Amino acid sequence: MTIDFWGLGLQAVNVLILVWLLSRVFWRPVAKAIATRQEAAETLLSDARAARAKADAALAEVTQTRAGLAAERQTLLAEAAATAETAAKAALAEARGKAEKLAEAARLANAREIDAARIENANKSAQLAVDIARKLLARLDAASVQAAFLGLLVKAIERLPANDRAALAGTTTGIDLVSARDLADADKTAITTTLQRAIGGEPKLAFVTDPDLIAGFEMRTAHFVLHDSWRSDLAEILGGLKNAA
Repeated sequence: MTIDFWGLGLQAVNVLILVWLLSRVFWRPVAKAIATRQEAAETLLSDARAARAKADAALAEVTQTRAGLAAERQTLLAEAAATAETAAKAALAEARGKAEKLAEAARLANAREIDAARIENANKSAQLAVDIARKLLARLDAASVQAAFLGLLVKAIERLPANDRAALAGTTTGIDLVSARDLADADKTAITTTLQRAIGGEPKLAFVTDPDLIAGFEMRTAHFVLHDSWRSDLAEILGGLKNAA
């Protein structure tokens, strides 16, 4: 078998020429196109990654916003509940205060009615006592009643402290002796003598008439009053009745 080296050489030359042509005419444009496509793909991928990052950031912001809204909603609900509770407590306290005021007003009104009824009863009792006293007095001997009350007045004077009797004896403005009825001159003279002896001096007596005394006497000075009458006795009894009521 004979090998044609010249033919092999020519074929090798042809192959080299073909490879050179392919590398110059075909592979470079194809490689450039492939590189361009790769760059475009990388750009698209980069843009996609950037868009995804933006989307993730937006999603995170939306999630955070939702969480903030939920927290704010809970805060608003808690504040609204607290405000409602405070308003309810205030309304309850106001209602309780009004109820207490109404109850107090009712109590005071009831107390005033009771006091008014007590005063009315006391006044009626006083009038009844005066009427009874006057009827009893009408049945008694006036001279005997006068003598009895004069004796009681003398005893009351004698029970006074010594300095009070001395003040009565030395009074310069005089003493008013109040009686329930007009006295005769002889009675005035006898009463003056009796009282001056009890006082231990000679003060001037001025006789005054006051039918409201019913019976008895009252000694009055500018700074001193000595009661010995049915009026004072009835007033003391009525005072005890009022306190007992």
